[in-house]
Amino acid sequence: MRKHLKHFLLVAVLAIAGTVTAVAQSTLRGKVVDAETGEPLIGATISVNGVNAATDIDGVFVVKGVKPDASVSVQYIGFKTKSVKASPRSRGELGTIRLETDGRTLSDVIVTSQIAVARKTPVAVSSVPLSFIEEKIGTQEFPEILKSTPGVHANKEGGGYGDSEIYMRGFDNTNIAVMVNGVPMNDMENQNVYWSNWAGLTDVTRTMQTQRGLGASKVSAPSVGGTINIITKSLEAKKGGSIYYGMGNDNMNKVMFTVSTGMSKSGWAMTLLGSKTWGNGYAQGTDFTGYTYFLNISKRLNDNHQLSFTAFGAPQEHYQRKGALTLADWKMTEQVWGITDHKYNSSYGFDKNGQRKTAEYNVYHKPQFSLNHQWQINEKSSLSTVLYMSIGRGYGYSGQGNSTYGYSYTDWYGANYGVLQTKYRNADGTFNYGMIQDINEQSEHGSMLVMGKLKNYHNWYGLVSTYNTKIGKNFDFYGGIDFRAYKGVHTNEILDLYNGKYYIDSSRKNAKAANNVNASNPDWVNEKLGVGDVMYRDYDGHVVQEGAFFQTEYANNDLSAFIAGSLSNTCYWRYDRLYYDKEHAESDTKNYLGGTIKGGANYNINENHNVFFNAGFISRAPRFSTGVFLTSSTSNVINPDAKNEKVVSVEVGYGYRLKWLQVDLNAYWTKWIDKTMAKSVSVGAKQVDGYINMTGVNARHQGIELEVKASPLYWLDLTGMFSIGDWQWDSNAKGYVYDANGQPLTKDGEIASGVTAEDHQWAAIKLKGIRVGGSAQTTAALGATAKIGKQIRIGADWTLYARNYAYYQIDKNNLSLGKETTVADPWKAPTACQVDINASYKFKIAGMNATISGNVNNLFDYQYLGKVWNPRSGAANKDNVYGFYAFGRTFSTRLKVNF
Repeated sequence: MRKHLKHFLLVAVLAIAGTVTAVAQSTLRGKVVDAETGEPLIGATISVNGVNAATDIDGVFVVKGVKPDASVSVQYIGFKTKSVKASPRSRGELGTIRLETDGRTLSDVIVTSQIAVARKTPVAVSSVPLSFIEEKIGTQEFPEILKSTPGVHANKEGGGYGDSEIYMRGFDNTNIAVMVNGVPMNDMENQNVYWSNWAGLTDVTRTMQTQRGLGASKVSAPSVGGTINIITKSLEAKKGGSIYYGMGNDNMNKVMFTVSTGMSKSGWAMTLLGSKTWGNGYAQGTDFTGYTYFLNISKRLNDNHQLSFTAFGAPQEHYQRKGALTLADWKMTEQVWGITDHKYNSSYGFDKNGQRKTAEYNVYHKPQFSLNHQWQINEKSSLSTVLYMSIGRGYGYSGQGNSTYGYSYTDWYGANYGVLQTKYRNADGTFNYGMIQDINEQSEHGSMLVMGKLKNYHNWYGLVSTYNTKIGKNFDFYGGIDFRAYKGVHTNEILDLYNGKYYIDSSRKNAKAANNVNASNPDWVNEKLGVGDVMYRDYDGHVVQEGAFFQTEYANNDLSAFIAGSLSNTCYWRYDRLYYDKEHAESDTKNYLGGTIKGGANYNINENHNVFFNAGFISRAPRFSTGVFLTSSTSNVINPDAKNEKVVSVEVGYGYRLKWLQVDLNAYWTKWIDKTMAKSVSVGAKQVDGYINMTGVNARHQGIELEVKASPLYWLDLTGMFSIGDWQWDSNAKGYVYDANGQPLTKDGEIASGVTAEDHQWAAIKLKGIRVGGSAQTTAALGATAKIGKQIRIGADWTLYARNYAYYQIDKNNLSLGKETTVADPWKAPTACQVDINASYKFKIAGMNATISGNVNNLFDYQYLGKVWNPRSGAANKDNVYGFYAFGRTFSTRLKVNF
């Protein structure tokens, strides 16, 4: 193997040397990219003294037989023509040529309104073109494409298909704004982004950009950690198409086709894509099947109007792995059960008949439909409008237990809070679902444990409209509206009685304690339920948001500046069909007024140096779940202590540019004030269920980020990144205890009405100085891509994760009521790194362009922890912390033929 590797490297070096040596003085080389996104421009026209050439798929051009100091004209539809001249010392190397969008043409509304512009927009920004995604994706999921971006940490969570997550500057998915073609993707109730719903984005993305910090996106709902803007294919798609087949480890397969009509003479264009991906999954028992469909129909009505309709969906079904284990148990799964590479799945098992069963399964389809209209009113003004709709349908499994007889939903989970469930375990480590069938068959009170189908349906409608006009020579004004209406339907239907005759939902007894109307009916409380009946929850969550925003930009020679603001009202209410009768089913409506103000400036000192700063303040509504409704699944009671979260942020940056080098350095400071933190507790000798909302929860995120891109040689591209963060909780939290009906409780668990404030039960947590967990606070990356001739590309990437702290744990089991609770210092995972390699070869098949490519991720099969939690009690150590390991070595190869 080593001999073959040496021979391959020798041939590669000789080929590279031959390529470099062959460059003559009479040859001009360069690369043409979009100045805003960094995406290569394919088919740009290069003119040199009457000699014409065109850029290839990488935006690269080669013109032979001209003088090395000749003047080069670069043209591309929709962009300003640019002339460049090579110096005698450059030996014909023109480097990267950046073309700017021609404001007089009808450009893509989404790009102009959401994408930041280098050396103009004063934010920390990184762009990822389509070519980068195609080269690097391999077996990675969509968020992992950004892992070489400063301040970003992506992990696969349990490792199920689409179950990955992303952090930006220490903030998780719920605090990162994700937008596709200008349409917000974050869930309206909890602000999360479920990447399994968007797994097909890798197939349809034209370009992707991350704006760290406050960002430049013009919508009324702001981001805290950053913004991810994803732009899909549209009018620019050329006539033709492609077919694709890929395969990889663990029986992964993927087929895909795409076809585009290109722009017709009458102004019509259409792009259609479809794909299917399936496999066994890396972790044990994580089989998956996913589909993607994408349709874009665009019409350039005339010089002033353009319409674009997009339909995109990624239906999928996959088994999951949610059971994080302690490090000691991970060792045991290898030593006792022989399941290597941390692939063990504690919920994987079978019933008495040998049928596959699971407690962790997800099915979802969330299509998005959008209609974009661009109106170029005149040379100075335009109106951009997108009307969108999302219809989500799907479910996940949720085990339930009859607590009256000592059974709990946690009995279904193979591992809970890191503790491996051994009660229902076979000798080979698989979960014994047959034992649960035995318990239910022998029970005189129906099933003790049942499996539920936790449905989450939603209808979501929205409108974003932006008016842009130029005021005088130096000012641009943007103003618009952002409207969203959302209804989420949440039920839990019995899926499987597991050989029992019926099920009695013990959670209904809690309704009696909360004085809910249906609790007065004893038949309802003790109703015998069967398959298809509703248990535990059946409610609708409603969210309506109205907002307006503005931004004024100033640009004069080398100075650009902006000031922006927004105002929004978020309205919440819920409708409960299970715990209330029709008269009381709808809760009160709660409105939260929020807004933003931000500004910044960029100054280009000269063609090589620029500096920028930005600052802003955000006030945003608390979340529907765990914020406004402390028990959103079972109660209409509104949290009396819920308040807006506030964020203050300041950032400064510096950029350095040469034809072959780009360096960006920035520092940031962000203060998060009044973060929502809700906990459940048990009060008094009777252990009355209570809820507490901690107020005054603050965090401080600050750090430095460096990003470098270089092309020192025509055939070599280099990238580098380093970021170091200091993310800490910055206050001690305190909260008061309420029962399920919103009444204050005393330390004895009694209603505190008519008593002094001192008698109201409370708790506090010493958080100040505790590290924020979940994301590596130091990251670094190095990458290199070598182009051997026009056909071969070879790349390697190294990524480092350091200072990755565990999540601290505080819940009702270790929260001390009536006094302060000390949080144990989060455990720090060992520093880790991995190496990924990729290669591609371009060739012809029957006159058509084809590419065969391959990736090996985690080349050296390094086993490291991607996400860790502290134990619920006691000091953390290398055995009792629990978490998930990153994937070991994975590989994939694929063939793509363009026609």
